[in-house]
Amino acid sequence: MNDERPEITLILAAPRGFCAGVDRAIQIVERALEKFGAPVYVRHEIVHNRHVVERLEKLGAVFVEELDQCPDDRPVVFSAHGVPKHVPAEAERREMIYVDATCPLVSKVHVEAERHFKNDQEIVLIGHAGHPEVIGTMGQLPDGAITLIETVEDAQSFEPKDPSRLAFATQTTLSVDDTSEIVAALQARFPQIAAPHKEDICYATTNRQAAVKAMAPRSDIVFVIGAPNSSNSVRLVEVALKAGAKRAQLVSSAEQVDWDGLGDVTRVGITAGASAPEDLVQGLIDAFGERFATQVEEVRVTDEDVIFKLPKVVA
Repeated sequence: MNDERPEITLILAAPRGFCAGVDRAIQIVERALEKFGAPVYVRHEIVHNRHVVERLEKLGAVFVEELDQCPDDRPVVFSAHGVPKHVPAEAERREMIYVDATCPLVSKVHVEAERHFKNDQEIVLIGHAGHPEVIGTMGQLPDGAITLIETVEDAQSFEPKDPSRLAFATQTTLSVDDTSEIVAALQARFPQIAAPHKEDICYATTNRQAAVKAMAPRSDIVFVIGAPNSSNSVRLVEVALKAGAKRAQLVSSAEQVDWDGLGDVTRVGITAGASAPEDLVQGLIDAFGERFATQVEEVRVTDEDVIFKLPKVVA
């Protein structure tokens, strides 16, 4: 019997999906539930993905916005994005059991910011206002110690107190290219500005963007599986368009695909943000398989073998 369905090639970007920090954060919640029983409270979404959050809720995790919504006698986990200093301080004051699931690469930025502050340097943070990671990093130091820079224009209009005592850090999930433009603008104005010892943008963000750049020019449309509040996922859509994809869309799962609006595409790129589970990618591949005669190719730019240790309290 001939397959009458239209043919389509699915191009999978690799690496994609979960990074080591997300993997660790999810494991921390699972281990806390095993050790302490339900409910375990989690301040903010542990990672920016509804599917992950809903699965953990079924296991007994309770997600809240602030610490004052947690009882004193149950454990609380802080999300992978990091928290301002006053949050663990308040948990200690209330004698709560708390587990910090902050990604170690975000913690590295916190340590950097504190080092610059101790050295009496003014700190510029490149990032997006309101993102939990930015709130957490700025909350490591007293108000006013860190200035947020979101755009090249911000970098060009920023007036430091003393240009010779200036340092910058960045949010870990930004666009590599956009960030380098902002850094270049700062360095052109302030040649003495101190840079991070090692790039702040995390390896996973960098690798996922590199894979999309390799895959996008060959794709009629790129689907990025991720959440609208996931910075690294939103960046992947932007990177795909800049790299030559004709169209690029953020979808939370196959259910969000507008199948009628696909048009006569023959090559579809697929990737997933760092907080999106692989079963959502497989779900999208299966959904294409139901409608098209599919061929699957993988574009792999590197292999990842990073693993972060769990905190002692749940290890």
